[in-house]
Amino acid sequence: MEACAKRGVPEPVTQRVLDRFTELRLIDDEAFAHAWVESRHRGRGLSRKALRFELRRKGVADETIDAALESIDADDERGAAVRLARSRVASLDRYDLPTRQRRLQGLLARRGYSSAVAAGVVREVLGERHEEDLGQ
Repeated sequence: MEACAKRGVPEPVTQRVLDRFTELRLIDDEAFAHAWVESRHRGRGLSRKALRFELRRKGVADETIDAALESIDADDERGAAVRLARSRVASLDRYDLPTRQRRLQGLLARRGYSSAVAAGVVREVLGERHEEDLGQ
């Protein structure tokens, strides 16, 4: 509605069009929220917190967001954080250990992960990387 108002479309016209689109299921916030969560969590490794923020910014109702986020549990979220960190760890080999830790934790923090989750994931991923280096 805000976008239409900025373009000078009268509110009654906007409401009629939106109501009709909803009736035809061309606008479906629930389907949008579920698809957004699936895409951004699996593809970009975003946390539930980050996804909630993005969906709120897009004007999705809290109840709809909650329902969409139910598909992600703590194990899914941690798994996504591990995959994300593993995908980036090799690019940090030229740095010393504290720098690698800081950069990986920063990456995870920007994706919405708590400091506790980020710290645990970073320890795990850097430990795996160290074991790989020893095996070579």
